[in-house]
Parts: sequence; structure tokens; C-alpha cells
Amino acid sequence: MRREIEGGHAAEGLRIAIVASRFNHDIVEGLLGGALECLDRHGVSEEVPVYRVPGAFEIPAAAKKVADSGRYDVLIALGAVVRGDTPHFEYIAAQATSELSRVAIDTGVPVAFGVLTCNTMEQARARSSAGSGNKGWEAALAAVEMANLFRAITQDTAGEKLLEGKEPTGH
Repeated sequence: MRREIEGGHAAEGLRIAIVASRFNHDIVEGLLGGALECLDRHGVSEEVPVYRVPGAFEIPAAAKKVADSGRYDVLIALGAVVRGDTPHFEYIAAQATSELSRVAIDTGVPVAFGVLTCNTMEQARARSSAGSGNKGWEAALAAVEMANLFRAITQDTAGEKLLEGKEPTGH
């Protein structure tokens, strides 16, 4: 017997925060616009605060602080790192990715990854422009789904009975 549990895309009642970098401002604004449009279309009912940080490297520290506040069901991280002529790109992209994953694991608050890591500004513009393919939109949708999945896991009485070593009933 198998029972699959997934998070839905209804955002009503979810407490969502965004941590966004100021660096590569135009790109991040496109991501933010996509994220907010997605949340609006999926029924977010709470005001969504946007916590601004200087760049992608600072996103994880702010995300950890926001997650630790206990005020949010899910976070959306938005930023853009574009490859240049030095190895700086590799360090920032790797650290932002690794540390945001660690924030989610350490705090139990899902963090949707909307930090672009692109080879060119053209790629970044394509992924942050309005319409299909906006990675801010995709990160927001993933955030809603993960928040709803975490709620389902928390409220899953059959799962609790399995954890206690008892057979679930009625499923």
C-alpha cells in the first residue's frame, strides 16, 4: 500500500518572507516581481516582507535570522550571481547554495532557492524577465508547495501513528 503526500499550490494563510539581494538590482527586481505575482495569483493573504541584503553572500545569514524568528512558514531567497573574469563567482555561488540549504535543514523552515547563477547577464535577464521562465515565480511556487507539504507532514496523524509504531486507521 502506498500513500503519497504533496504540498498544494494554495498560498492563503501561509506566512512567507523573502530575502533578496540588492546586487544586480535589475535582475533581482525581475525575480521579485515574478515571485510576488506568483504569490498573489495563488492567494497569499498575508503581507510578504522583503528583507534586503547587500549581495548573494549575505542572503543565508539573513535567511537564518528570519527563519529563527519563528514568524514564517517558508522563505524565498532571491539573488543573482553572474560569472566574471575571476573565481569570485564560484565561491559566492557555492556558498550561497550550500548555506541556504543548511538554513533549511538547521531551522526546519523550507527555503526556496531563487538565486540565479548564470554565465552571462543575458542568461540572467532571460531568467528574470516577466512571463514564462521567470525563476522568481518558480521559487515562489516551490515555496508554497514546500510550506504546504510541511504542514501536511505536521498534521499527518497516520504518519504520527506510524512513528509511534502503531498501524494507521482509515487510510
